[in-house]
Amino acid sequence: MIPLRDDQPSSAAPVVTIALIVVNVLFFLYELLLGERLEPFLMQAAFVPAKLFGGSGTPGGDLQVDNALLSMFLHGGWAHIGGNMLFLWIFGDNVEDRLGRVRFAIFYVLCGLIAAYAHGIANPHSGMPAVGASGAIAGVLGAYLFLYPKARVLTAVVLGFYVSTVAIPVIWYLPIWFLLQLISGVASIARTSAETQAGGVAFWAHIGGFVAGPLVLLLLGGRRQPPRPAPTPWA
Repeated sequence: MIPLRDDQPSSAAPVVTIALIVVNVLFFLYELLLGERLEPFLMQAAFVPAKLFGGSGTPGGDLQVDNALLSMFLHGGWAHIGGNMLFLWIFGDNVEDRLGRVRFAIFYVLCGLIAAYAHGIANPHSGMPAVGASGAIAGVLGAYLFLYPKARVLTAVVLGFYVSTVAIPVIWYLPIWFLLQLISGVASIARTSAETQAGGVAFWAHIGGFVAGPLVLLLLGGRRQPPRPAPTPWA
């Protein structure tokens, strides 16, 4: 199921959301230009859980705050960045609308950092670089669910050659998405260290980001608002 748009118009241009998408795309284009130099670049610049724990599985290594920040803007392929930017575009504008531009930028970074360290704690022996904006965007999803539980998401349903669209309530769509991440995350813990070294989807980054989203939102002063007329769309 591919989300296409929600039914919650934002009242102002989502400047920070657009800027985040542009920066992510620019970093991805830079990755494409690196060619054979990409792998050593990622090993040096991206967040690597084993470095966080000094290879011992217990805290005491490099905190890698700068690496975790940079990893939020790096991606592993066209589908990776395309999916992440689609979710950010659909759900980010409303969270930005509620928090304001400066607080939303802070919110995004904090969720991304929490997601990175959640992934690191769940995979302390992994020597694979963790890249992608999905942890921060999972925070956006968690905050969106808290703020707009009655919203609906127009979703494309693809079954072979059959394609249709359906409006799915957010109160179903996002919890099901989170449940799938949680099930996959728990299953990933049972894997051997060798399988962890092979990399894959950072489910615990998604889980950590999603849980952090509403908490960071409240920390920054975001609140639900009483029912009111829908704002005039900015575009």
